[in-house]
Amino acid sequence: MESQKLVFFHPDQEHQKKMHWAQEGVSAGFPSPADDFKELRISIDQEVVRNEEATFYARVSGESMQGAGLDDGDLLVIDRSLEPMDNKIAICFIDGEFTVKRLKVTKDEILLIPENPKYQAIKITEENELIIWGVVTYVVKKL
Repeated sequence: MESQKLVFFHPDQEHQKKMHWAQEGVSAGFPSPADDFKELRISIDQEVVRNEEATFYARVSGESMQGAGLDDGDLLVIDRSLEPMDNKIAICFIDGEFTVKRLKVTKDEILLIPENPKYQAIKITEENELIIWGVVTYVVKKL
């Protein structure tokens, strides 16, 4: 199994920094006239955190989920209050190690599926200790 080191962070709701936000969106086609620019302030935490007590952040370490758009160094938003379901991307604690994988749940088996052909799926057996620690809800990328 691929070893990944995840470092978890909890949102700091007391010291939120509000940033500028273009309310009308940003055109990916023709530029919009400057007169239409209306500036508001938003907090990224307020946008991505639905349940403050159950939300954590973690950085991706490794490349097993690149096909899902999760690259090494990306920041994940994880909600521990959500029910883990088939096809969701989750933080899993398996046999004493954390990993991020896509869940494949059937009536007969649970698989942890990587999104990179270099890695193999992990089939959960009775010998494994598995805790689905939380469901990934957002990814923050550096460009």
